[in-house]
Amino acid sequence: MGLVAALVAAGLVVFGPPAFLVRADEPGGSVLSKAADPTPAPSPAAGAAAQADRDSGLTPARQTPIVEAARRVTPSVVSVNVIRRQRVGPRSIFDDFFAPFGTEREVAGLGSGFAIADGGYVLTNAHVVQGAIEIVVSTVEGGDHPAELLGSDELSDVALLQVEAEIPVPEFGDSDGLVIGEPAIAIGNPFGYLLSNAEPTVTAGVISGTGRHILPGALSGSGGDEGTIYADMIQTDASINPGNSGGPLVNAEGRVIGVNSAIFSRTGGSQGLGFAIPINRALRIADQLRDDGRVRRPWVGIDVGPTESDRTGRRRGASIVRVAPDSPADRADLTKGMELVAVQGRPVKSPLDWEAELFNVAPGDQISLTVLDLRGNEREVTVAVEDLPSVRADRVEVLEGLELITLTPAIRVERGLRNDQGALIVNVSDYVTQRTGLMQGDLIFAVNRQRVSSADEVAELLDYLAGRGGIQVYYERDGYQGRTSFRITTGG
Repeated sequence: MGLVAALVAAGLVVFGPPAFLVRADEPGGSVLSKAADPTPAPSPAAGAAAQADRDSGLTPARQTPIVEAARRVTPSVVSVNVIRRQRVGPRSIFDDFFAPFGTEREVAGLGSGFAIADGGYVLTNAHVVQGAIEIVVSTVEGGDHPAELLGSDELSDVALLQVEAEIPVPEFGDSDGLVIGEPAIAIGNPFGYLLSNAEPTVTAGVISGTGRHILPGALSGSGGDEGTIYADMIQTDASINPGNSGGPLVNAEGRVIGVNSAIFSRTGGSQGLGFAIPINRALRIADQLRDDGRVRRPWVGIDVGPTESDRTGRRRGASIVRVAPDSPADRADLTKGMELVAVQGRPVKSPLDWEAELFNVAPGDQISLTVLDLRGNEREVTVAVEDLPSVRADRVEVLEGLELITLTPAIRVERGLRNDQGALIVNVSDYVTQRTGLMQGDLIFAVNRQRVSSADEVAELLDYLAGRGGIQVYYERDGYQGRTSFRITTGG
């Protein structure tokens, strides 16, 4: 059965009363896909001819830069249709009887995307395809193409798809050179399930701001948002609505300058506060996803926090609050309490300025810092950028579908953990999670009340306890300690 437009409801996420900060994807209700329309999609040639007929009647007064920019980019824009499985919890004792815990249903979702390279490469948001079991890309001509997810990076909210179809590739602008007040055009498929054709919607406005940071937790309550950093974003008043996520933000020259991602709204619809990921960053991440299927996260070995905060909650400045032993920062003689003044020559006014700069470097690079030392003296420091310690650590497979690494001082700083010993879960299958309650990112620090200090120690204990009754595992998760019990059965 083909995956086509389905009637789905827009979801809203609270961002402090009474406003909402809404990701511009289109989360679905419990609706299954329906049969594809038997009417054949028009050919690209037919679509181009129809557009040419419309353009031929334009007077010079109507032939504006916005019209020309939309004409150049629209053929590159696609709808991203997804089906994902969602676990359903009982809402009453009757639901508990007829739909036991763990029951799943299929839900439909919709977002936007656009081609970035020949070969069917399509860029969209990570939250659009998060948890998808089926992805279909619909082009302007109406064709549906199954898509493969090549990689997704939750932290930057960027995902890369590939389809077996050639989609026109737009030109790209320089998002580092944007000017506040210049025209901006948002293209995508807002509320696409209500529209009868596949042609994307075009809205126009201006660049309202650059370098915008959305505070952590603004999108809490919706899956995946807590792991995303919306830093150094482009702000625009061009209308962005649910379904626009992953679509391009375009300048007056018809060049893509951003990836539409979120809006700030009191109603769930556009109110002139839209945010887009700068295209320079998005393309760098897409290159890594295409080459490796993942993003190599930069690490220098410091945690950064605000230097001061006032009674209104505003936080100013950025200071080093922790330095990992034997890290690049440690080797550069950076210490706790030093204040960050600038990174790569750009002023640091908050911790999010630091996070934004990390998007612009990769392992193997060097990063220039200006700091105030504990005596108030300003100095320049060059720090090497490395892979995350957890990426470089040796992995131990404990159970089928459960991988651990030994906690080190560097990994402890990287993950912000409280315990100083244990084994960190870096990969866990859905099957193991369902049966043990353990999740990726959990730190196991004890098994059956016995403290553990390494991944190998956990492996040996679980192997010994298999088939010998119940097992209690104590773990740290998000700063809190928890406990889970399960059994490991053996064959024979």
